Amino acid sequence: MVSAATDSAPTSAQSIWLEEKLRRAGFGDVDAFLRAYGVRTYRTNQLYRAVTRELVDDVEAISVLPHEIRQRLVEDGFELESLWPVVLQRSGDGQTTKGLFRLGDGAEVEAVLMEHYGERTTVCISSQAGCAYQCAFCATGQGGFTRNLEAIEIFDQARYFARELKSRGKKITNIVFMGQGEPLANADAVMGAVALLTDPHGFALGHRHITISTVGLVPEIDRFAERYGQVNLAISLHAPTDVQRSVLMPVNRRYPLEALIAATDRYIARTRRKVFIEYVMLAGVNDNEETARALAALLRGRLYHVNLIPYNQTPDASFAGTAEGRIRSFQKILESHHIPTTVRVPMGRDIAAACGQLQAETQPKAHGSR
Repeated sequence: MVSAATDSAPTSAQSIWLEEKLRRAGFGDVDAFLRAYGVRTYRTNQLYRAVTRELVDDVEAISVLPHEIRQRLVEDGFELESLWPVVLQRSGDGQTTKGLFRLGDGAEVEAVLMEHYGERTTVCISSQAGCAYQCAFCATGQGGFTRNLEAIEIFDQARYFARELKSRGKKITNIVFMGQGEPLANADAVMGAVALLTDPHGFALGHRHITISTVGLVPEIDRFAERYGQVNLAISLHAPTDVQRSVLMPVNRRYPLEALIAATDRYIARTRRKVFIEYVMLAGVNDNEETARALAALLRGRLYHVNLIPYNQTPDASFAGTAEGRIRSFQKILESHHIPTTVRVPMGRDIAAACGQLQAETQPKAHGSR
């Protein structure tokens, strides 16, 4: 006899996972799968938990399922993964691992595992194959846009590295949506991935250990605040004036700074959470004292924390990175205006895994074959 607890209705996250997995396996919905296999809901609960919480890597390893069910799943081509590693690169200091992953249709994305000194581990994941926003300093935008990722394809990037860490007695402590693509341009799938990442019956990562970065899509920032106010929000700002920012980030022409700052004000008022400001330092472009004072004036009095990011060179960009001394001077100006500021330590530069460098080199769109 199956208890009500083990045969309970699936969580919303579990429904997302099952619907996408079973659709890929040729089933119209969960009920069709249950009928075809002659099983009750608790079997799908067991399957979901094994994959998302126990991080099994093979159907045959799901020992809680009867052998005949596992055998049928294998025979029916049921796959636990939605993406597969093509290339894995490890940085010289051993702290950073970049993975190039191929999706079922041949599109490719990159994700990065960063193992900081101490117990903190961060995975930087992608939400799109490529990006349509064409920020001047970012390799992903230079490569073009292929498609949005599904929730399960986003989640499986984290699951891949979680399994790798588990083999060494470690676990993911933080996830940032700062890989390829604009997360809020694929908001429904991103929110689905967040549900999978934070489901206490599955992956069980805390909401406050997740950060979503956006170029500044104002309507989606408002929607984000309503649905996931406990997830950290980061704004890719990179300039304190519309003139500067529109050159670096074409999206500013659609959502200028006045509208963007108003949206972050609404977010803070609704959530009472600080907003992280991402600011890449470009030599001779946005790094002088006048610009620092303009940035301070823009941000003063608001619940912000600025991350100054040393520029990571990309093959097709014409920018140079700001010298460390100037970055520190810029930081001091912001702090003198009572704006909390951190200089980000670059990781993975030697394997093109640092901020702004992610680009799947064999992505079809990037090579003009689409």
